[in-house]
Amino acid sequence: MTQDPSGTPMPDMQATPDRREIAIDRVGVREVVYPIRLRTREGGEQGSVANVSMYVALPHTQKGTHMSRFIEVLEAHACEPITPEMFPGIARAIRDRLNAKEAHIEASFTYFMKKKAPVTGIESLMDYEVTFACTANGEDDFIMTVAAPATSLCPCSKEISAYGAHNQRCEITASVRFEGTMWIEDLVEICERASSLEVFALLKRPDEKYVTEHAYDNPKFVEDIVRDLAISLNDDARVTWYAISSENFESIHSHNAYAQLERNKRG
Repeated sequence: MTQDPSGTPMPDMQATPDRREIAIDRVGVREVVYPIRLRTREGGEQGSVANVSMYVALPHTQKGTHMSRFIEVLEAHACEPITPEMFPGIARAIRDRLNAKEAHIEASFTYFMKKKAPVTGIESLMDYEVTFACTANGEDDFIMTVAAPATSLCPCSKEISAYGAHNQRCEITASVRFEGTMWIEDLVEICERASSLEVFALLKRPDEKYVTEHAYDNPKFVEDIVRDLAISLNDDARVTWYAISSENFESIHSHNAYAQLERNKRG
């Protein structure tokens, strides 16, 4: 039993029985702001700040969980650069440290990729919102989610107008289960290819000419984006399940256009 500084035993209230006999699906800590290090596809590292939530399943016989132990597990993995492959190990560590049958961890963070402008080749950093989520209950259920900004140009506007077409920025979101190795960069690039055109943080005039004309030559409805993304994910042997969406932030309407679909490739 834990003792206070004077040597007096301190009772472990969380471990005491609970007479109500109601199990809790998830109990833990939410929105822990924590610095992380991430391994990049090219073999380097980058730092970010994550919002981390961690939970365990609490049996009907136990009064409470030990909240401090979640942070202890996070601290124990602070020195490791995170990859999709190693992230389930943190979920298993939470399960084991709290003597639970099931544990769940989610970490949402901003990830940066260096991109070259299409004509001048000038480099700039693009930011993407990423979430790693894993449930450990004897098996590891890991899901990686990325949200990538892109451009969509309206096929209808192009078809009916004497000149020009309206376009807008969109946000393409993809959540995937996969086998083998898939990097954040891989999924971002798959998402961007489904759009009329990817976006860049820095463009010079020759680049602006290119992206304007290229988007005009590649018009897509929001439905086209999710269908083309689905085709790419169907063709990717690593992906076993996906849930994807695109929200187009309309430039000539007061509402947004949205499309979403989910597929389990294992039936």
